[in-house]
Amino acid sequence: MGSDLKEEAIKRAKVLMVGAGGIGCELLKTLALSGFQDVHIIDMDTIEVSNLNRQFLFRQSHVGQSKAKVARDAVLKFMPHINITPYHANVKDPGFNVDFFKQFNVVLNGLDNLDARRHVNRLCLAAEVPLIESGTTGFLGQVTVHIKGRTECYECQPKPTPKTYPVCTITSTPSKVDFVRELRELFERFKKILKFVHCIVWAKDLLFAKLFGDKKQENDLFVSAGDGSDSEKPTNIFERGSDEDHEQYGRKIYDHVFGYNIEVALANEETWKSRRRPNPIFLKDVLPERLILQNGNLEKNFLTEDLPLSAMSSVGLSNPQDVWSLADNSRVFLEALRLFFGRREKEIGNLTFDKDDQLAVEFVTSAANIRASSFGISLHSLFDAKGIAGNIVHAVATTNAIIAGLIVIEAIKVLQADFQNCRMTYCLEHPARKMLLMPVEPFEANKSCYVCSEVLVELPAPVSSGTMLTVEDLQQELSCHINIKHREEFDEDKEPDKMVLLGWTAREKESQVVSNGNSTSAAVPAAAEATMKSEEAEVNAEISGTKRKLSEISEATENQEASQILPRADADNFKNSQELEDDDDDLVVLDNYPETSKKQRLH
Repeated sequence: MGSDLKEEAIKRAKVLMVGAGGIGCELLKTLALSGFQDVHIIDMDTIEVSNLNRQFLFRQSHVGQSKAKVARDAVLKFMPHINITPYHANVKDPGFNVDFFKQFNVVLNGLDNLDARRHVNRLCLAAEVPLIESGTTGFLGQVTVHIKGRTECYECQPKPTPKTYPVCTITSTPSKVDFVRELRELFERFKKILKFVHCIVWAKDLLFAKLFGDKKQENDLFVSAGDGSDSEKPTNIFERGSDEDHEQYGRKIYDHVFGYNIEVALANEETWKSRRRPNPIFLKDVLPERLILQNGNLEKNFLTEDLPLSAMSSVGLSNPQDVWSLADNSRVFLEALRLFFGRREKEIGNLTFDKDDQLAVEFVTSAANIRASSFGISLHSLFDAKGIAGNIVHAVATTNAIIAGLIVIEAIKVLQADFQNCRMTYCLEHPARKMLLMPVEPFEANKSCYVCSEVLVELPAPVSSGTMLTVEDLQQELSCHINIKHREEFDEDKEPDKMVLLGWTAREKESQVVSNGNSTSAAVPAAAEATMKSEEAEVNAEISGTKRKLSEISEATENQEASQILPRADADNFKNSQELEDDDDDLVVLDNYPETSKKQRLH
């Protein structure tokens, strides 16, 4: 590993890993083999069979167990003398606060969604701990270094909606008045789409492959039938019995994957401590018997030899841009199954998903929507589902290994305070200038970043007595209303700045929480003073979800940050960036070579 100084820095380091998935498994292995002695891992997920092709620390016997705990046990088998502390929990849980983060020398991210990344970014800023971000999408990857006061933070650049959907992750300028509302709505739509992507992946890569591809392959869908039978030999639910007709087989599959499988998952109480519990769906609760018997009776009117097989046409649905109800999705699901086994039986066992196969797209759409309904996720149209299913990029284990190695290299630089040699590195699919790894000097912080910079924003004019200002934090689920009241006289000794902040209750000093990413809440006087000439502000905080309070509100008001009307992004800085998202990570790729980016590098 080089000099004794470097080895000592590695041995003394206390490292926090967030995420134990594709990158996380490779990263933990690399950290252990590089000499790190004290590593903590946070991951809320459990192991699924679909993880096993790239998350090499896990085995079939581990399915359903905590990723963080199994990863620890696997590494300790070949490196038994190091300390690895796993947390099967959500990084957004209150226990992982600023004080928790302050104990670490560096934080290494291997997360799968933007929301969690932003949360960790803000905690690292508040705790003043260096953060190393990473992401992979297929053959593409990146590693970026974020150090408060030296480089840009993770949120300095906007994260546009991805055009492709990797597996496991505002083109217009609205008016000032509508900016926050429209940005919030866009973010919520983006989160819903990402959730539905997972349903599409499940329907396409697991269910479709299990039913119409090689039935011998192992995946999360194969559990014994829950029929209560006492047979010693478990029943393979996906094997069609000789006495089963298409309708009976379809009902059996439906109840198994959307009902019984969900019930099995719910039995693991640990998984649902911080997640919304899904609802098992059984066919009898969705479609009455008469509709099941009538399903597909329109086939003769809609299907001809000249047209491709279509389940939606067979059940009387015509517009691919309509969002089907749960009942309609169930009808399409059963009819697609019947058509596959009745009209394309010779292909069964060798089929792979093709976005140009109408019947395959209909089956995947209906299955994804039924699963989405079970998990409380918004349903999508056939048109939307086809676009998502056709643009999914699968994870590549080799890319994860390369990125994990680069993370450790940058972590060692940070631990040695060798900040001048820190690099953001992009892993490319095709060589550029004879290089597959493109190093770039870190960029300076964006001065208009509302997370890591002091941003002065223009208040809506006029601000006078009776004006109500609304503060919203798009990520922390916090809203605050500031009612401005005019007062003529102030006590010059007690109120030299001619402003009084009323209605604020201070949090206990020892329980520190994160504010908007760059400070922790200390003991704030019950009647904190801030600066606004000849005016008095009454603050009523309304916090939904996890309880949070604005910290150091006086400083925030002094900088006019209390309005939190987000500044317009410097569009010129971001024209060349594109972000992709997958189940392990997200990725920013510069369309032009990084050297030509308009963002300012550190020197």
